Amino acid sequence: MKSTDASGQPFERWPLVEDLYVFITVARLAGFSRAAQELGLSPSYISKRIAVLEKRLGVSLFSRNSRAIRLTPEGEHALSGAMRVVDEMDGFVSHLERQQGALAGNLTISCSFGFGHKYMAPALSELIHRYPDINLKLMLSDKPVNLVEEGVDIEIHVGDDINELYIARKLADNRRILCASPDYLRRAGVPQSLDDLSHHQCLMIQERNAVFGRWPLTDGQQQVVCRLNSRHLSNSGSVVLDWALRGNGIALRSAWDVASHLASGELVQLLPQWYQEANIWAVYTRRPSGSPRIKACIDLLADYFSRHISSSADGSPE
Repeated sequence: MKSTDASGQPFERWPLVEDLYVFITVARLAGFSRAAQELGLSPSYISKRIAVLEKRLGVSLFSRNSRAIRLTPEGEHALSGAMRVVDEMDGFVSHLERQQGALAGNLTISCSFGFGHKYMAPALSELIHRYPDINLKLMLSDKPVNLVEEGVDIEIHVGDDINELYIARKLADNRRILCASPDYLRRAGVPQSLDDLSHHQCLMIQERNAVFGRWPLTDGQQQVVCRLNSRHLSNSGSVVLDWALRGNGIALRSAWDVASHLASGELVQLLPQWYQEANIWAVYTRRPSGSPRIKACIDLLADYFSRHISSSADGSPE
């Protein structure tokens, strides 16, 4: 005899929560391949799960052509219902895990070397003390990270150039500022305008997808791309900072990275009205509400950075 729900409908007509989550992801990213990349699944599997869901619901969720997909009217209606169901399930599972006691399990985080050494190490020390049953892995790299392929739960990313396939939460405000050593400025002079930068040695960082020889800057109202002549570059922010401290040129570095050197007089901020937005983000592929470990970590980091970074976000000393 078939089991039925309270209304007498057979349970096999109920959609799987996993399929609803796949549906929400495809709708959010407007593509099967993008959803597959975010979820770490194959496009063919994503397509199969959507087909199963459409069969169970008895509606067509997407209109497809060779160039794009979009929600059908029935799909738009189903999306709001699917989001409610997934939110309820997230809450249900999270409540059960909280009832079971302390958070436990594996958590993998990636971050750049400079920010990792200065801020992530002490911040995650707090996480270790607060949640001793979490098995923490911190990976430091200045190269782009594929969260799915490398099994990373959270990337702590400095800068607003975030892969559109990922989900992100801003943890702290930050900006990159222009600075140089007093020794360099005595020899080369102090730039009075952005145009003057083309006559200076500008120390470049070649990382991620940054275009070499260009610094996008803003004064809060207008956006300007400075095209620079430079013979010195590195893919390491710490190397560029060291060069600036040794009087080799002008660097564009995060306020958190140079705050102590500005306070000591080792570096001088230049053209302070110009800066580059470089906020600090937690980047991830799954909704934090579905993982108490991820949510607890992000909440702790947001609190830690609000206490240790916000004061230097505008270039003032910590």
